[in-house]
Amino acid sequence: MEPDRSGHPAPPVDRRVTAAGARLAGTESRSSRAPAAVTESAGATTADAARAADALDAHRPMLLGLAYRLLGSLHDAEDVLQDAYLRWLGADRAAVAEPRRYLSRVVTRLAIDRLRARQAARETYVGPWLPEPVATAPSPFGPLEHAELRDSLSLALLHLLERLTAPERAVYVLRTAFALPFAEIAGILDRSAADCRQLHHRATDRIAEDRRRFTADPAEQRRLLDAFLAAARDGDLARLADLVAADVTAWTDGGGRVRSARNPVRGADRVARFFAGIHGSRRQPPRVVPAELNGWPGAVIHWPDGRRYALSAAAAGGRITGLYVVGNPEKLARLTG
Repeated sequence: MEPDRSGHPAPPVDRRVTAAGARLAGTESRSSRAPAAVTESAGATTADAARAADALDAHRPMLLGLAYRLLGSLHDAEDVLQDAYLRWLGADRAAVAEPRRYLSRVVTRLAIDRLRARQAARETYVGPWLPEPVATAPSPFGPLEHAELRDSLSLALLHLLERLTAPERAVYVLRTAFALPFAEIAGILDRSAADCRQLHHRATDRIAEDRRRFTADPAEQRRLLDAFLAAARDGDLARLADLVAADVTAWTDGGGRVRSARNPVRGADRVARFFAGIHGSRRQPPRVVPAELNGWPGAVIHWPDGRRYALSAAAAGGRITGLYVVGNPEKLARLTG
């Protein structure tokens, strides 16, 4: 049995988890992945497995939020927590002084491995790739009362983080969203504190210019988004162009499953015509349901034929600077409304 990087023995390769583990990962409904018990070959009794799940469950919102920020996919984040549960089940938990720190290390490393594999396969994705939108009222990631926590969940920022390497993204998330000291981040990533500082500096520089393009507060963002959707419904090109920045960009993610723009739509005139064409040329307009997506104002758009898409915006200086349209049905499976 190979030890993991923390020195604890990893459990055997067995995808079976307990019902408690399925609850922990938020996957009760995925019955094909969650049989009722771990066999003795996994080295745990049902009671022991339940105790391990209860201990991890206490930190679940934070761990889920960490994995989601690293991956931009709630589906993948839940899978990471399921894997982390198996490792936690096989660890010498009595020897772990700080479960939260230990579990953060496991989740981060598992997420980095998954992120690297996904980045290597990204070339096969059809069109732009956007994060999976998550309804956050209430938030499955715990309270979002701090601005840094809310900002670090936005589709705009998660989209920017896709340009970072896996280690850069991990350091940025751990430092910015969770305010961990570099010494602790170094322990999680098996790097020096100086190296982690450099990774954070590099990551911040790579996204700094574009991040300044979404500085509006939630109330202003809601006002702009509602006005934009009303203008799109009316086919009012002049009003649409007035609501967006001259260099606005719209990204649409259909994943090859639904019709969408294969390339980003750039510029005020093209974005105005794009949304007016979608919303304003219909005999029966779509139903717009306001929602809080990833901590920020958004909307779920329902078409009469049953299709839908999630819309989020970035704004600064009284104008919309970015629009994020997710229509891939796989990324909307958990989104209600």
